[in-house]
Amino acid sequence: MCSGRVDLSFVLRAFSKGIDGVFIGGCHLNECNYVTHGNYHALNMVLLAKRIMEHMGLNPDRLRIEFMSGAEASLFVEAVNGFVNQVKKLGPLGVSEGINANEVKSKLAQTTNLVPYIKLVNRDKLASRLKTPEEYDGLFTHDEIEKLFREVVSYYIDPTKCQACSTCLKNCPADAIVGGKNQIHVIDQEKCIKCGTCLNVCPPRFGAVTKISGEPVPPPIPKEARTIARKSKT
Repeated sequence: MCSGRVDLSFVLRAFSKGIDGVFIGGCHLNECNYVTHGNYHALNMVLLAKRIMEHMGLNPDRLRIEFMSGAEASLFVEAVNGFVNQVKKLGPLGVSEGINANEVKSKLAQTTNLVPYIKLVNRDKLASRLKTPEEYDGLFTHDEIEKLFREVVSYYIDPTKCQACSTCLKNCPADAIVGGKNQIHVIDQEKCIKCGTCLNVCPPRFGAVTKISGEPVPPPIPKEARTIARKSKT
């Protein structure tokens, strides 16, 4: 499997399953057999994941990426053995960091829900082709990651403007919108991947979808209050 196929969610899921370290092996940079050069994406994803791990209070040394060819078996063995020894010294996930298991799982779950949003915000940087370790260090900064999580956007359907046209419901890629005929639509914030599709497709004449940044989302209106009273035609 191409290393570029290794998604940020895969890494987070591995840690959430109790894995103490994640090792990713990829082809040498600039030696990809495909025009996509997925190993660059893998490198950038790892750099982003390490910053996110730091934000969560986890040791970023629990994640490593190494580049090698299929003919470099000795290099592979050396890299894997070195990483295994390093993870053993770090101990179980969360222990050396002083975070209990439940808190670790909670942080990983919350971050995993934000993966589509994180990838969307960092789309251009994830496509970068860096050349030096100095560039690696500067691709994602601590301040950027702190701001990313501090200013996470949410989307909210204004019940006073929604006309139950179902355009947002039909186009939501995460099936996060609840609604029906003559029913005010509501976004399930637990399912929402914050892609902004609802905002983009909501008819301008309604303008029912609002983008919220860094603020709590208003609670959804009760189910019994969601029916839209239509005026009968005479």
